[in-house]
Amino acid sequence: MQRVVQLQNRRREVEEARIQSLNLEQCQDLLMRCLQREPGFLFDILAEENQADVPRAPHLPHWCVCGRCREMPTDIENKCCRQEPQHCISQLPHMDAYIIEEGGLRLARRLWNDIRAREDPPDPGEDNKQYRFAAYRQYCAWQYGALGQLNRRVIPSCVVWRIRDKFPDPHHQYVGFIPRRL
Repeated sequence: MQRVVQLQNRRREVEEARIQSLNLEQCQDLLMRCLQREPGFLFDILAEENQADVPRAPHLPHWCVCGRCREMPTDIENKCCRQEPQHCISQLPHMDAYIIEEGGLRLARRLWNDIRAREDPPDPGEDNKQYRFAAYRQYCAWQYGALGQLNRRVIPSCVVWRIRDKFPDPHHQYVGFIPRRL
């Protein structure tokens, strides 16, 4: 076992020396290849770097830990991701890639509508509502897996408001959490 540890340490030293010898263009190329092969790894590292100085809101609800939540209309919706400010789930790069990105949401909407044999309503302003619902479903699938009518979860306020800020309702009328539909 000691031999294996020695070989691993030697390999690490060789690779560290190789990395130190790379120029800027080679470093960028290496990072892009890492992003293609294992995006989650880079997302986690970049989230740590970018979230170091997260400002706290001036009127922060007492139940919020992450510093990004807002008061919600019902007690059950007053839920925080419970992460430190620099690791708030609503600010992770995963949110941009999996939850907020319009192309992915458009595809999710199309799949959802195909399963339900429906079409999106053509009403003006309906796009943002459909994007919000798709983003909520994407978030739940990402965090909890498949849910259903009798298995619902409250989405943290910080995530809800990140989605609402991206896809706002022109009249600020939001449905909120529905415990279960019978």
